[in-house]
Amino acid sequence: MAVSDTIRAQLAAELAGAEATAVAIDPPTAAHPDLDAVDAYEIQLINIRRRLDAGAKIAGHKVGLASEAMQKMMNVDQPDYGHLLDDMQYFENTPIDRSRLCYPRVEVEVGFILGDDLPGDGCTRDDVIAAIEYVVPSIELIDSRIKDWKITLPDTIADNASSCGWILGEQRIALADIDTGNIDARLHRNGEVVAQGNSSAVLGHPLTAVSWLANTVSSFGVRLRKGDVILPGTATRAIDIDSGDHFVAEFDGLGSVTLDFV
Repeated sequence: MAVSDTIRAQLAAELAGAEATAVAIDPPTAAHPDLDAVDAYEIQLINIRRRLDAGAKIAGHKVGLASEAMQKMMNVDQPDYGHLLDDMQYFENTPIDRSRLCYPRVEVEVGFILGDDLPGDGCTRDDVIAAIEYVVPSIELIDSRIKDWKITLPDTIADNASSCGWILGEQRIALADIDTGNIDARLHRNGEVVAQGNSSAVLGHPLTAVSWLANTVSSFGVRLRKGDVILPGTATRAIDIDSGDHFVAEFDGLGSVTLDFV
Protein backbone atom coordinates (compact mmCIF):
# COMPACT_ATOMS: atom_id res chain seq x y z
CA MET A 1 0.00 0.00 0.00
CA ALA A 2 1.16 3.54 -0.73
CA VAL A 3 -0.31 5.21 2.37
CA SER A 4 -0.93 3.94 5.90
CA ASP A 5 -4.21 2.72 7.34
CA THR A 6 -4.22 5.84 9.51
CA ILE A 7 -4.07 8.11 6.45
CA ARG A 8 -6.75 6.07 4.72
CA ALA A 9 -9.07 6.49 7.72
CA GLN A 10 -8.33 10.20 7.91
CA LEU A 11 -9.10 10.77 4.23
CA ALA A 12 -12.28 8.71 4.48
CA ALA A 13 -13.45 10.88 7.39
CA GLU A 14 -12.69 14.07 5.48
CA LEU A 15 -14.68 12.89 2.46
CA ALA A 16 -17.60 11.80 4.65
CA GLY A 17 -17.62 15.20 6.33
CA ALA A 18 -17.59 16.99 2.98
CA GLU A 19 -20.58 14.98 1.81
CA ALA A 20 -22.51 15.62 5.01
CA THR A 21 -21.90 19.38 4.97
CA ALA A 22 -21.76 20.00 1.19
CA VAL A 23 -18.43 21.77 1.78
CA ALA A 24 -15.83 20.38 -0.60
CA ILE A 25 -12.27 19.56 0.39
CA ASP A 26 -8.91 19.70 -1.37
CA PRO A 27 -8.00 16.62 -3.43
CA PRO A 28 -6.62 13.81 -1.24
CA THR A 29 -3.74 13.44 -3.71
CA ALA A 30 -2.69 17.05 -3.11
CA ALA A 31 -1.48 16.17 0.39
CA HIS A 32 -0.71 12.53 -0.45
CA PRO A 33 0.63 12.33 -4.02
CA ASP A 34 1.60 8.68 -3.49
CA LEU A 35 -2.07 7.70 -3.02
CA ASP A 36 -2.84 4.95 -5.53
CA ALA A 37 -5.97 3.24 -6.83
CA VAL A 38 -5.80 0.40 -4.28
CA ASP A 39 -5.61 2.92 -1.42
CA ALA A 40 -8.50 4.82 -2.97
CA TYR A 41 -10.78 1.78 -3.22
CA GLU A 42 -10.00 0.92 0.41
CA ILE A 43 -10.91 4.49 1.41
CA GLN A 44 -14.15 4.16 -0.52
CA LEU A 45 -14.92 0.92 1.31
CA ILE A 46 -14.30 2.52 4.71
CA ASN A 47 -17.11 4.97 4.06
CA ILE A 48 -19.38 2.33 2.51
CA ARG A 49 -18.97 0.14 5.60
CA ARG A 50 -19.69 3.14 7.82
CA ARG A 51 -22.95 3.79 6.00
CA LEU A 52 -23.92 0.13 6.07
CA ASP A 53 -23.32 0.09 9.83
CA ALA A 54 -25.66 3.09 10.07
CA GLY A 55 -28.43 1.15 8.33
CA ALA A 56 -27.97 1.66 4.59
CA LYS A 57 -28.10 -1.31 2.23
CA ILE A 58 -26.20 -1.97 -0.98
CA ALA A 59 -28.55 -1.49 -3.93
CA GLY A 60 -26.02 -1.92 -6.71
CA HIS A 61 -22.86 -0.59 -8.30
CA LYS A 62 -21.79 1.92 -10.91
CA VAL A 63 -19.04 2.21 -13.48
CA GLY A 64 -17.64 5.69 -13.86
CA LEU A 65 -15.50 7.26 -16.57
CA ALA A 66 -16.48 4.51 -19.00
CA SER A 67 -16.68 6.61 -22.17
CA GLU A 68 -14.11 8.64 -24.05
CA ALA A 69 -16.26 11.74 -23.51
CA MET A 70 -16.11 11.39 -19.72
CA GLN A 71 -12.44 10.40 -19.62
CA LYS A 72 -11.54 13.50 -21.64
CA MET A 73 -13.80 15.65 -19.47
CA MET A 74 -12.09 14.44 -16.28
CA ASN A 75 -8.59 13.98 -17.76
CA VAL A 76 -8.28 10.28 -16.90
CA ASP A 77 -7.59 7.23 -19.04
CA GLN A 78 -9.51 4.38 -17.39
CA PRO A 79 -12.86 3.63 -15.75
CA ASP A 80 -13.55 3.30 -12.04
CA TYR A 81 -16.40 2.00 -9.90
CA GLY A 82 -18.52 2.96 -6.93
CA HIS A 83 -21.32 1.64 -4.76
CA LEU A 84 -25.02 2.49 -5.04
CA LEU A 85 -26.79 2.45 -1.67
CA ASP A 86 -30.53 2.39 -1.06
CA ASP A 87 -30.37 5.78 0.66
CA MET A 88 -28.88 7.24 -2.53
CA GLN A 89 -31.98 6.49 -4.59
CA TYR A 90 -34.02 9.46 -5.83
CA PHE A 91 -37.41 9.33 -7.50
CA GLU A 92 -39.18 10.98 -10.39
CA ASN A 93 -41.53 13.80 -9.33
CA THR A 94 -39.63 14.29 -6.06
CA PRO A 95 -37.42 17.38 -6.47
CA ILE A 96 -33.88 17.35 -5.09
CA ASP A 97 -32.51 20.21 -3.02
CA ARG A 98 -29.51 21.52 -5.00
CA SER A 99 -28.11 23.31 -1.93
CA ARG A 100 -27.40 19.99 -0.20
CA LEU A 101 -24.84 19.07 -2.88
CA CYS A 102 -21.41 20.38 -3.83
CA TYR A 103 -21.03 20.30 -7.64
CA PRO A 104 -23.79 18.00 -8.92
CA ARG A 105 -24.01 16.77 -12.50
CA VAL A 106 -26.41 14.54 -14.42
CA GLU A 107 -25.44 11.48 -16.47
CA VAL A 108 -27.67 9.51 -18.85
CA GLU A 109 -27.23 5.73 -18.53
CA VAL A 110 -28.72 2.50 -19.84
CA GLY A 111 -29.21 0.69 -16.53
CA PHE A 112 -29.50 -2.99 -15.68
CA ILE A 113 -31.16 -5.01 -12.92
CA LEU A 114 -29.60 -8.39 -12.15
CA GLY A 115 -31.79 -11.47 -11.90
CA ASP A 116 -28.90 -13.65 -10.68
CA ASP A 117 -25.54 -13.23 -8.99
CA LEU A 118 -22.54 -12.64 -11.22
CA PRO A 119 -19.27 -14.52 -10.77
CA GLY A 120 -16.31 -12.49 -9.63
CA ASP A 121 -12.92 -12.99 -11.21
CA GLY A 122 -13.33 -14.40 -14.71
CA CYS A 123 -16.80 -12.97 -15.33
CA THR A 124 -17.53 -12.98 -19.06
CA ARG A 125 -20.05 -11.21 -21.26
CA ASP A 126 -21.99 -14.47 -21.50
CA ASP A 127 -22.23 -14.52 -17.70
CA VAL A 128 -23.57 -10.96 -17.80
CA ILE A 129 -26.16 -11.79 -20.47
CA ALA A 130 -27.38 -14.75 -18.43
CA ALA A 131 -27.65 -12.70 -15.22
CA ILE A 132 -29.41 -9.52 -16.40
CA GLU A 133 -33.15 -9.55 -15.79
CA TYR A 134 -34.13 -6.08 -17.02
CA VAL A 135 -32.82 -3.11 -18.94
CA VAL A 136 -34.03 0.23 -17.52
CA PRO A 137 -33.78 3.93 -18.35
CA SER A 138 -31.71 5.66 -15.69
CA ILE A 139 -29.98 8.82 -14.59
CA GLU A 140 -26.97 8.89 -12.32
CA LEU A 141 -26.51 11.97 -10.20
CA ILE A 142 -22.80 12.52 -9.63
CA ASP A 143 -21.19 15.00 -7.27
CA SER A 144 -17.59 15.63 -6.29
CA ARG A 145 -16.81 16.31 -2.66
CA ILE A 146 -13.50 17.65 -3.95
CA LYS A 147 -13.16 21.34 -4.80
CA ASP A 148 -14.06 22.31 -8.37
CA TRP A 149 -13.87 18.72 -9.65
CA LYS A 150 -10.06 19.01 -9.57
CA ILE A 151 -9.57 15.26 -9.35
CA THR A 152 -7.19 12.52 -10.37
CA LEU A 153 -8.32 8.91 -10.70
CA PRO A 154 -7.47 8.03 -7.04
CA ASP A 155 -9.35 11.13 -5.84
CA THR A 156 -12.60 10.18 -7.52
CA ILE A 157 -12.29 6.50 -6.59
CA ALA A 158 -11.87 7.42 -2.91
CA ASP A 159 -14.97 9.63 -3.26
CA ASN A 160 -17.13 6.62 -4.22
CA ALA A 161 -16.42 7.31 -7.89
CA SER A 162 -18.10 10.72 -7.41
CA SER A 163 -21.45 8.97 -7.10
CA CYS A 164 -24.29 10.78 -5.38
CA GLY A 165 -27.59 9.23 -6.41
CA TRP A 166 -29.53 7.22 -8.97
CA ILE A 167 -32.97 7.40 -10.52
CA LEU A 168 -34.77 4.72 -12.53
CA GLY A 169 -37.57 5.21 -15.01
CA GLU A 170 -40.63 2.96 -14.98
CA GLN A 171 -39.86 0.93 -18.10
CA ARG A 172 -38.49 -2.62 -17.74
CA ILE A 173 -37.39 -4.47 -20.87
CA ALA A 174 -35.90 -7.96 -21.15
CA LEU A 175 -32.31 -7.98 -22.38
CA ALA A 176 -33.26 -10.19 -25.34
CA ASP A 177 -35.77 -7.59 -26.54
CA ILE A 178 -33.37 -4.67 -27.05
CA ASP A 179 -29.89 -4.13 -28.52
CA THR A 180 -28.18 -2.52 -25.54
CA GLY A 181 -25.07 -1.89 -27.62
CA ASN A 182 -26.90 0.53 -29.92
CA ILE A 183 -29.30 2.74 -27.96
CA ASP A 184 -29.46 6.44 -28.82
CA ALA A 185 -30.07 8.68 -25.82
CA ARG A 186 -30.76 12.37 -25.33
CA LEU A 187 -30.75 14.55 -22.23
CA HIS A 188 -33.10 17.54 -22.14
CA ARG A 189 -32.61 20.35 -19.63
CA ASN A 190 -35.57 22.71 -19.36
CA GLY A 191 -36.74 21.61 -22.81
CA GLU A 192 -33.38 21.92 -24.57
CA VAL A 193 -31.23 18.99 -25.69
CA VAL A 194 -27.91 19.42 -23.85
CA ALA A 195 -26.32 16.00 -24.44
CA GLN A 196 -26.80 13.04 -26.72
CA GLY A 197 -24.94 9.85 -27.50
CA ASN A 198 -25.11 6.14 -28.20
CA SER A 199 -24.63 3.33 -25.70
CA SER A 200 -21.83 1.89 -27.84
CA ALA A 201 -19.58 4.63 -26.42
CA VAL A 202 -19.59 2.87 -23.02
CA LEU A 203 -16.43 0.72 -23.30
CA GLY A 204 -17.65 -0.32 -26.75
CA HIS A 205 -20.74 -1.98 -25.23
CA PRO A 206 -22.46 -1.56 -21.83
CA LEU A 207 -22.27 -5.31 -21.24
CA THR A 208 -18.48 -5.05 -21.46
CA ALA A 209 -18.64 -2.46 -18.68
CA VAL A 210 -20.63 -4.83 -16.48
CA SER A 211 -18.17 -7.70 -16.92
CA TRP A 212 -15.28 -5.29 -16.25
CA LEU A 213 -17.07 -4.20 -13.08
CA ALA A 214 -17.64 -7.75 -11.83
CA ASN A 215 -14.00 -8.64 -12.36
CA THR A 216 -12.67 -5.44 -10.81
CA VAL A 217 -14.71 -5.48 -7.61
CA SER A 218 -13.92 -9.14 -6.95
CA SER A 219 -10.35 -8.23 -5.95
CA PHE A 220 -11.81 -6.19 -3.08
CA GLY A 221 -14.12 -8.96 -1.91
CA VAL A 222 -17.21 -7.40 -3.55
CA ARG A 223 -19.72 -9.33 -5.69
CA LEU A 224 -22.57 -8.22 -7.92
CA ARG A 225 -25.73 -9.86 -6.58
CA LYS A 226 -29.26 -10.70 -7.69
CA GLY A 227 -31.43 -7.58 -7.50
CA ASP A 228 -28.51 -5.17 -7.85
CA VAL A 229 -28.93 -2.09 -10.01
CA ILE A 230 -25.93 -1.73 -12.32
CA LEU A 231 -25.13 1.59 -13.99
CA PRO A 232 -22.47 0.87 -16.63
CA GLY A 233 -21.53 4.47 -17.42
CA THR A 234 -22.71 7.31 -19.59
CA ALA A 235 -22.21 7.70 -23.32
CA THR A 236 -22.16 11.51 -23.08
CA ARG A 237 -20.47 14.18 -21.04
CA ALA A 238 -21.96 15.00 -17.65
CA ILE A 239 -24.15 18.12 -17.38
CA ASP A 240 -24.00 20.66 -14.56
CA ILE A 241 -27.10 21.40 -12.50
CA ASP A 242 -28.73 24.63 -11.29
CA SER A 243 -31.61 25.07 -8.90
CA GLY A 244 -34.91 24.85 -10.78
CA ASP A 245 -33.59 22.59 -13.54
CA HIS A 246 -35.89 19.96 -15.03
CA PHE A 247 -34.19 17.05 -16.80
CA VAL A 248 -35.64 14.40 -19.10
CA ALA A 249 -33.46 11.53 -20.34
CA GLU A 250 -34.90 9.76 -23.39
CA PHE A 251 -33.70 6.38 -24.68
CA ASP A 252 -34.79 5.01 -28.06
CA GLY A 253 -36.77 1.83 -27.49
CA LEU A 254 -36.34 1.99 -23.72
CA GLY A 255 -38.38 4.91 -22.42
CA SER A 256 -37.47 7.92 -20.33
CA VAL A 257 -36.72 9.14 -16.82
CA THR A 258 -37.07 12.61 -15.28
CA LEU A 259 -35.31 14.52 -12.53
CA ASP A 260 -36.03 17.91 -10.94
CA PHE A 261 -34.07 20.28 -8.69
CA VAL A 262 -35.08 23.09 -6.36
